[in-house]
Amino acid sequence: MTPAPASPPGAAPVAPEGVTDLRILADQYTLQEQQIRAGGGRAAVERQHHKGRLTARERVNLLVDGPPMAVPHGPQPVERFQELGLWAAHGMYAEHGGAPAAGVVTGIGLVHGRRCVIIANDATVKAGAFFPMTCKKIIRAQTIAMMARLPLVYLVDSAGVYLPLQEDVFPDADDFGRIFRNNAVISAAGIPQVAAIMGSCVAGGGYLPVLCDTLLMTEGSGLYLAGPALVKAAIGQEVSDEELGGAQMHAAVSGTIDFREKDDPACVARLRSLLGKYGAQTPAPAAIAPAQHPARLERVFTDQAGAQYDVRDLLAAVVDARADQPGQPDFDEYKAEYGRSIVCGLARLGGHAVGVVANQKKAVQRALPGGTEARSAVQMPGVIYDDSADKAARFVMDCNQRRVPIVFVHDTTGFMVGRQSEQGGIIRAGAKLVNAVSNSVVPKIVLITGGSYGAGNYAMCGRAFDQFLALAWPSAKCAVMGAAQATGTLAMIEQRSRERKGEAIDEATRAAILDAVRASYTEQQDIRHAAARGWIDRVIRPADTRAELIAALDAAQQGWDRTQRFATGVLQT
Repeated sequence: MTPAPASPPGAAPVAPEGVTDLRILADQYTLQEQQIRAGGGRAAVERQHHKGRLTARERVNLLVDGPPMAVPHGPQPVERFQELGLWAAHGMYAEHGGAPAAGVVTGIGLVHGRRCVIIANDATVKAGAFFPMTCKKIIRAQTIAMMARLPLVYLVDSAGVYLPLQEDVFPDADDFGRIFRNNAVISAAGIPQVAAIMGSCVAGGGYLPVLCDTLLMTEGSGLYLAGPALVKAAIGQEVSDEELGGAQMHAAVSGTIDFREKDDPACVARLRSLLGKYGAQTPAPAAIAPAQHPARLERVFTDQAGAQYDVRDLLAAVVDARADQPGQPDFDEYKAEYGRSIVCGLARLGGHAVGVVANQKKAVQRALPGGTEARSAVQMPGVIYDDSADKAARFVMDCNQRRVPIVFVHDTTGFMVGRQSEQGGIIRAGAKLVNAVSNSVVPKIVLITGGSYGAGNYAMCGRAFDQFLALAWPSAKCAVMGAAQATGTLAMIEQRSRERKGEAIDEATRAAILDAVRASYTEQQDIRHAAARGWIDRVIRPADTRAELIAALDAAQQGWDRTQRFATGVLQT
């Protein structure tokens, strides 16, 4: 790896100068994120305040450790709250007025030094109603909590299902009911769940907080299966909100709630007090400096066509520095001279021992067997070859034997194709890697910096392979194949379809088809498209990569089950 710029021994690495295209792109994403965090807008926030209630982000701001931020609707420092799914539902539900962040705030927050998963309905967005992506986002947060046995905190303020889309919210295995099923399973697993009703909690949504271990409720909130109007229509009974499902009634009559609180600040204070009274917590590792300044990432990385970079230089700005060699990364590369299109190694990151599996984005030489003279072949950047898949599979198994988490760094166009690759057993080697990743029992964290295409996404622990967290840079792309390759194929299919219908295809029409297909596919491979649908947990600034990965590792390491047995079944060898 390239050494850091000259610095006195023990000094912090020197930050590179200059502004890159990647930083400009990150700034553009930051502006869009500010708009998403505004939720339903200023008027909706004022309506929430007029009711004497805080917004979801204001509640989270009070709940997590550290002094409350002056701008609670802005981004929280990752050390306090690592928000997940911010881009969920982005560009979706336009005909319904949109649903910024899917109308719910989720993330991992620090409360009394313990990392918890926090789920807070955003009542400024359609009164906190559940859209299809709201359900998927909450289920994803619950899944993360189950993986690392993180306590769950629910800040409930929701009108229930968004009725115009009820068929996509209500019945399926990844819809509303799955949330309640998870509540019960999480409780049975011994993972703490605490809920606070701080507004509306009606209809089926009432089951969520009542399925938790501990339940708080603020005065003026409502918890009932059917509101006064529906009760009157159904059985002719006239009843007030308080009689039907107010905090005092549930505290004194039904006995449903455990704590009745005056208002939101008092409720959050009680929550913090309760969350501080669980078993002992393992302290986080001491802060350690990286080998090179994190800002170097923006100068090392490139996604320009034909350009290359050494992923080891990128890793040097992420992993810890060696204690005895400041400026040198604490990274022990595994089989450095074999399978070089994937870089594997053991590193320290924020004091955590981790395995790293990263696509190499420069051309490398492969030593070939046979003959009396040394022979070699060039391997293209970002392509997974049979020898590198073989190496990575063996390394993943070693990480499971060591019980260390794995960080997968994606920048790949996929597996190598062609006669030599097929005869070399690319499918067999790829299947071995997929098997090892699928059966891994250690936490798996994904970082997509550039491309994540096709089966390369699968082999590098794509969404379907039980990631703990998936992070992505604004430069990231995710699709079956790149836009250039896909456009020609899709345009040809569209052209032949029109010809079969008897339509004449001249050059102008052919060019228009090509342009339309290219624009559509380019939009779909944009990482915001993936994040909107919940396939990416968090889009991050490249310079924040180290801090983001450390926060993810802190959360993953807090309580994952280290007793699980690792086994792969039959491996094609």
